[in-house]
Amino acid sequence: MIINEKPMYKKLKDLQTLNDPNKPCKRLALAVSEDTHSLEAVNKAYHAGVITPVLVGSKEATLKIAEEKNLDFAGAIFVDEPRPEKAVEKAVKMVHDGEADVLMKGNIATPSLLKAVLNKEWGLRTGQLLSHFALFEVESYHKLIAVSDVAMNIAPNLSDKIAIINNSVKFLNKLGIELPKVAVLGAIEVVNENMQATLDAALLSKMNQRDQIRNCIIDGPLAFDNAVSFESASHKKIKSEVAGDTDLLIMPDIEVGNVLYKTLVWFAKAKVASVILGASTPIVLTSRSDSEESKFDSILLATLG
Repeated sequence: MIINEKPMYKKLKDLQTLNDPNKPCKRLALAVSEDTHSLEAVNKAYHAGVITPVLVGSKEATLKIAEEKNLDFAGAIFVDEPRPEKAVEKAVKMVHDGEADVLMKGNIATPSLLKAVLNKEWGLRTGQLLSHFALFEVESYHKLIAVSDVAMNIAPNLSDKIAIINNSVKFLNKLGIELPKVAVLGAIEVVNENMQATLDAALLSKMNQRDQIRNCIIDGPLAFDNAVSFESASHKKIKSEVAGDTDLLIMPDIEVGNVLYKTLVWFAKAKVASVILGASTPIVLTSRSDSEESKFDSILLATLG
């Protein structure tokens, strides 16, 4: 996936090679820590030397889960706060104040976490649009592939899509992908004035050509098949630097994105790591149905950013 003769990453675990063993572990604040699957993932990351846990929540309930699941948190930092809203507030403030480096959602509703993140006084606002970023390991694809946005922005307009691309490209650059290939998806690969997604895609592609969106190569509109398949693109006589070699898929709206995300996970058995971008630090915000492995990979992804 890396250009200029750098290694191509096909598996999420390969990203661990980007960790600098000479740097101290990042401190991860788990907001409302009394959550079994999150604690299992955090414990795995802790003992893998990826993070130092900062467990913010009911210490009694957290330790009870740890005992039941045989999780060793010796040496971890505990911040005892049994009230969920206050635990979220404390976790966000710790990241804001530099006492923690990464925020992770625990046993709390997403809107409550994001409300704290967006607090004007002690939140993690940067003025950028928050967007969801998912990085997939798909057995049938030749490298890792990112998808955005599938969980935050419902019906992004052109300005929103520019922000989503910029968030995602900046993050991919940090992961070593110097010039990500970005496919802006539509139902078809030609411009149709009655299909807004194709109009947005064409504008984004032209903006990229004119250096209004940088550090990536954008093409669109592309249908999903020719975005990820050289054969499909060739069959349709599409000439593109992106088609068949995409690093980042940009969704037309949240419904398409969410369906693709879950289709890849449940039908293609893909592995996925996901974070929220646009705040002052990546935020690990996974679904309740995500596996422990997915949560661990998401922690890994956030700490690499």
